[in-house]
Amino acid sequence: MRVRDELRMNVNQQPHMASPYGQPQPGYQGYPQPGYGGGHVPSGYPAQYAPYNGPGAAYQQGPPQGCSPYASFPSKTLATNLVSDLSSSSPLDLGVRGPPTSGAPSVSGAQSYSQFGQGETQNGPPPMGAPPQSPPVSQPYTAGAVNLSGAQPPYSQQFGAPPVSMQHMTNQMASMQVGSTAPSPAGQGYAPPSVSQAAMSAPYTPAAPPTFPPASTAPSQPPPTEAVARAPPHSYYGAPPPAQHPFPNAFSSTGPTQPQAPPPVSPQSFPQAPPVSQPPFSTAQVPPGPTQSYGGPLPPTQPSFSRPLLPTSQPSTFPAGPPPTSTPSQLPGVMQPQPPVSQPSPYHSGPPPTSTGFPPQVGAPPRPPFAGMQGPPMASQGPPMASQGPPLASQGPPMAQANHVPPTQPGMPPGPINASLSGPPPQLGMLGYPPQQNGAFGQVRGPHPGYTGPYPGQPNYGAPPAAPAAAPPALKRLDPDSIPSPIQVIEDDKANKGSEPFTTGVRGQAPPLVTTKFQVKDQGNASPRYIRCTAYNIPCNSDMAKQSQVPLAAVIKPLAPLPPDETPPYLVDHGESGPIRCNRCKAYMCPYMQFIEGGRRFQCGFCSCVTEVPPHYFQHLDHTGKRVDCYDRPELSMGSYEFTATVDYCKNNKIPQPPAFIFLIDVSYNAVKNGMVGIICQELKTLLDYLPRENPDVESNIRVGFVTYNKVLHFYNVKASLAQPQMMVVSDVADMFVPLLDGFLVNVSESRVVIESLLDQIPEMFADTRETESVFGPVIQAGLEALKAADCAGKLFVCHSSLPIAEAPGKLKNREDKKLVGTDKEKSLFQPQVSFYNTLAKECVAQGCCVDLFLFPNQYVDVATLGVVPTSTGGSIYKYTYFQASSDQERFLNDLRRDVQKQVGFDALMRVRTSTGIRATDFFGSFYMSNTTDVELAGLDCDKTVTVEFRHDDKLSEETGALMQCAVLYTSCSGQRRLRIHNMAVNCCSQLADLYRNCETDTIINFFAKYAYRSVLGSPIKNVRDSLVNQCAQILACYRKNCASPSSAGQLILPECMKLLPVYLNCVLKSDVLQPGADVSLDDRAYLRQLVSTLDVSESHVFFYPRLLPLQKLDVMSMSLPVAVRNSEERLSRGGVYLLENGLNIFLWVGVNAQQELLQNIFGTPAFGQIDPNMTSLPALDNPFSKRLREIIESFRAQRSRYMKLMVVKQEDKLELIFKHFLVEDKSNNGGASYVDFLCHMHKEIRQLLS
Repeated sequence: MRVRDELRMNVNQQPHMASPYGQPQPGYQGYPQPGYGGGHVPSGYPAQYAPYNGPGAAYQQGPPQGCSPYASFPSKTLATNLVSDLSSSSPLDLGVRGPPTSGAPSVSGAQSYSQFGQGETQNGPPPMGAPPQSPPVSQPYTAGAVNLSGAQPPYSQQFGAPPVSMQHMTNQMASMQVGSTAPSPAGQGYAPPSVSQAAMSAPYTPAAPPTFPPASTAPSQPPPTEAVARAPPHSYYGAPPPAQHPFPNAFSSTGPTQPQAPPPVSPQSFPQAPPVSQPPFSTAQVPPGPTQSYGGPLPPTQPSFSRPLLPTSQPSTFPAGPPPTSTPSQLPGVMQPQPPVSQPSPYHSGPPPTSTGFPPQVGAPPRPPFAGMQGPPMASQGPPMASQGPPLASQGPPMAQANHVPPTQPGMPPGPINASLSGPPPQLGMLGYPPQQNGAFGQVRGPHPGYTGPYPGQPNYGAPPAAPAAAPPALKRLDPDSIPSPIQVIEDDKANKGSEPFTTGVRGQAPPLVTTKFQVKDQGNASPRYIRCTAYNIPCNSDMAKQSQVPLAAVIKPLAPLPPDETPPYLVDHGESGPIRCNRCKAYMCPYMQFIEGGRRFQCGFCSCVTEVPPHYFQHLDHTGKRVDCYDRPELSMGSYEFTATVDYCKNNKIPQPPAFIFLIDVSYNAVKNGMVGIICQELKTLLDYLPRENPDVESNIRVGFVTYNKVLHFYNVKASLAQPQMMVVSDVADMFVPLLDGFLVNVSESRVVIESLLDQIPEMFADTRETESVFGPVIQAGLEALKAADCAGKLFVCHSSLPIAEAPGKLKNREDKKLVGTDKEKSLFQPQVSFYNTLAKECVAQGCCVDLFLFPNQYVDVATLGVVPTSTGGSIYKYTYFQASSDQERFLNDLRRDVQKQVGFDALMRVRTSTGIRATDFFGSFYMSNTTDVELAGLDCDKTVTVEFRHDDKLSEETGALMQCAVLYTSCSGQRRLRIHNMAVNCCSQLADLYRNCETDTIINFFAKYAYRSVLGSPIKNVRDSLVNQCAQILACYRKNCASPSSAGQLILPECMKLLPVYLNCVLKSDVLQPGADVSLDDRAYLRQLVSTLDVSESHVFFYPRLLPLQKLDVMSMSLPVAVRNSEERLSRGGVYLLENGLNIFLWVGVNAQQELLQNIFGTPAFGQIDPNMTSLPALDNPFSKRLREIIESFRAQRSRYMKLMVVKQEDKLELIFKHFLVEDKSNNGGASYVDFLCHMHKEIRQLLS
């Protein structure tokens, strides 16, 4: 049995399969969402990529063979055909390949994958004379190859005649085969509009959608292996779909079919209903309301046949507004979703703008007031697909036509009329995507020769009413459901790897994804909770590594917390002689050491040096050459363990003192007025009882001290023998010193009374302060001096509120200049404005002084500069912009509690050793390096990661593989010096196919993000973005060239384990650091840049691709969560409630038509209008749904290193702009491309590299 290794997609050539946007279901229509739909915000941002003009000059629009005109999803070329194995993938022949593991067996026999020979491709619809042909209905939808563009080989398939009657159509669909009669006049791929067609869908009535699991696993159709996102039909969110024609979007052509002449449209559209046998793509999939989102309400005339639905792994419905990413927008142009001008930054530096509307896009007619009307009407709304220009094949949702609302056609059942339809149809380009013409992305062409504007026989379809000339003959678009779905991949991994424990004994075995819950059994390699690699099969030589461009890196989280069912690393004590090590390379004893000569010596697995075994460590070997006590010693049988370090491993050869925590609190005017001072003083009274300790039954021996400051510093003597605390003021901030030694750092239990008295007095002492200026550099110097005086390591908790403009070392000026954004000088905004803090950070590291910074800014505070010390010492930065006690207190206190209580090591030194052939060359994270090998961390907590990049310095061997050992020397919170060791062995390969079979995309993206975020310090952001796109294209082009079987250039072929690389990379490119919206402050960008540098893989995954759960599908009787939906507006249902988490925030999005019972259970009110959008916590109601939802939110918060504030977002409310920023598959307001468009752009880049 072959393992499927790649996914192929015909990206440019397929007919539009089911459109994701179905006709709005009754009840959802009139979705007046202002600007709801990622892509149609006002434009004004330059397109990110040049227009994608398709594969070559010529571009045939006909459906690839194998696409059934009637099937809404038939074998879309687009659809990725799964290729079973590197060797077996023959993109051109869908039928022969054998059914994709995930797809239905192909019924139609082998067919060549493309319809025209290279020379025959043509742009636009085929000449009128050519008999159009329809692909067989029955061809199963094979996921695997996406044909992005490009000519296809000749297309010989016969198409059946158009059904003449409803019955005929039903029969055809049922048998899944097309009669071999003459090609239908409609043109290939277009269902001939027969009058009866409208009814045709009636026979197949989809079951109530709710019965389908939302996610990709519809029973009726196995999930595509490649994760091509096709999900089973999803249930409608919120409510059963209103009655709708069975295939609502399945065939647009049936929509207003005109009984008269079929539109001579280009063959690709398959407007017809999907064969019955393909339920997965049936209408049910289309979530109701959303469908219309595309563009606006669907024209009344088109009842349910709006476009084909997308089978995606998530429900496709999209409330209103053009579906962002999925829209086929032209790749290039598309990228510019215009940001709503007012969009508040998600992390937010300013209060969200009040208006929700987006200004009209440039050049677009004013947008009707209703979102529903938002973009051009969906294709579905537009003329039936057929008429729409070549359907999807070329277009995703056919956008171009989507712009006009067709008049009702005779014979069609009237579709639900959208209230929002009143108003002129939006014109091309309104969606935020440039008009697409003729399938060429971005290229606007006049009507195809032979067509005079509107297609004959159709009343002005095909062109916007006002400008017939612009009518795009064909729009090429990828169906979002035919491209790899992150949700499908996540769910497949959970199903395949979530049930069995992951044992680490097999070298080079890739672990389950970070989104899968699994148990780890350490059998000689470190758990993936400690180390994740970008590749578990690395190239044997540097030439191969350069050719593939796959980064070789490991994301290491040395003190990662483990779930309760896993054992923490054992502590090994070898006595006064210390840990056993290799004499040459100094690697520590581990399972890779080979004992020889009866156990008297061992050979190092890293450098092959032979070392004597100390007498006290000697043990005999068994018949296999292993020590008899191998399984009794963690260091010989496990991947992770700790050694007790001897005095030789201590600074100055002295056993360290227990660490200290010093709280430094800003008491300037802003800090007192916003309530921060009172809140922190009140909290510390109880928090000090929870200082970190190793044994919960023993009191912590960490000492504490307190300082307050504005322009001067106030030190407090809280010695136990005092009746009241004493304050000592240091006003000479230019030469900082600590005015007292005895009584500053004290034991909490001994001085509790005095400490509580101090904490009660501080808010009162400064309640009437008028001092608005503050210092910052001297504050850190004061803490550092106190630790030096006590001769111990420790952590400073600095709570600060404003730019330090008072005269003192480290004084800063306001340098926020938005005019530099987008220029070559932008990088200076990420660099510290003075060198003072770099020098101070170096001193802090030398002392083991870690700094955690809590910022409460109301304006610019220069996070790029203030963050230098925290990020160089292993500290953290927390930012609460516009802090308000009522809404932000909970978040701040939870962050503070976790920061004070979490496991932390001090004065840490980390070194990564590798076996001969590779070496660690680059490091990313919050640390300081004084040489090229030692990573110095004043503090190392359980959330911090260090990412290490490796390069070849010699050849590796497939037999021995490659080894790495991460050793971290640190002082525990009890003052004990320890060594934590993590070992990892990976395979080596001489074949590129083996490398591509064993990569981990989430880790690659974590590395790329950190690499890019660091690069902005020295390179223009455009260069950074371009280099990311180029490296990703090189990775995929190398696979295509060296590992995939030969196939049409129009196919995009992705390695199975990297099929999500484009969607995730696009999320990184669209992030606020690399592509900021107008409302993202420089401080927010600097904060996020520093935050991402230390994220582990699970947190970077949810940060770049947030988790979106449909709560209307929550089963309160089950402990499992509903299957997530893809991050696109078209997946939202007006009748649903969704929970989105990104690691920093939790959003609860409420659709305007959400069921009253659902609202009552969650908010305690059945009325949408009575929900308070300012609530930051849900009411504790006495019903199972409320309890389960609150448990879910708390469990999400427990998984993240920062407390996620809850924000309730009502559909069409001003906060929705912030929420939509995280629907990352859509075009973003700041000009970021949609997933579909970026995939097309990547395909273009790959083709350029290959040519």
